[in-house]
Amino acid sequence: MLVGMGDEAGPELIAYVERALRVLEAAGSHSSDVPVPQLAREAGLPVATVERLLRVLARDGYLTELDNGVFALSPGRSPSGATGTGRGLPDLIRPVLKTLRDDLSAAVYLTLYEEGEIRVMEIVDSARAPRVDLWVGFQDAGHATALGKSVLRELDGAARAEYFSRHPLTDLTPRTITGREELLRQLDSAPAAPVVMDREEYARGTTCIAVPVYSGDQIGSLGISFRSDRMYRTTRVRAGLLSTATRVTMGLSLPD
Repeated sequence: MLVGMGDEAGPELIAYVERALRVLEAAGSHSSDVPVPQLAREAGLPVATVERLLRVLARDGYLTELDNGVFALSPGRSPSGATGTGRGLPDLIRPVLKTLRDDLSAAVYLTLYEEGEIRVMEIVDSARAPRVDLWVGFQDAGHATALGKSVLRELDGAARAEYFSRHPLTDLTPRTITGREELLRQLDSAPAAPVVMDREEYARGTTCIAVPVYSGDQIGSLGISFRSDRMYRTTRVRAGLLSTATRVTMGLSLPD
């Protein structure tokens, strides 16, 4: 878990990743090892901030911490060409999603909003944490899933209207919200921003919770599902999702 980063989301999360990119670019511009104060000057960031980012980048394999306390770009990493297209997604992101699955004992899902559709990019489950029965494709159930609602919440009015023009708010369970105005009120007034939940709106007996992630300018969502009769600690779930969302956003945004 990222210490002190559990509440990063939205603009704060994007700003965090941008700072990490500046540090990585500074490190990658040198063919030899560079002291932390020099990296801080070149990245235009405080030394303490750079030290914290260096630890995270080293932990996730982008940098290597050497014995003399300096950091070098890890073999195979290049600071140029970050496209945010999701190429290499399973190798880069799956271990982080597995950790979240094991920590929360829940199936984990990652989506990205591509060409006007909410697409599931990865599902990590297990016998102890089975996935929900995907009886209706997520691209047609954005209004009924926490993953979809998390994406819709981040879209502007025009993008939402365009999405709704192509996707009717189909009644999937007795709890599905089928009125556009009611759904928009829920999206815009959820108290625990940026966490979004659906309680048996997609599938009876299943609760889902999701938070936003980003791949450059592209929005996505990270979520979990579990049986509705299961007890869970809201604070722990929220912290775990937000912390993992930060790492996933870094993985999608930083060079592969």
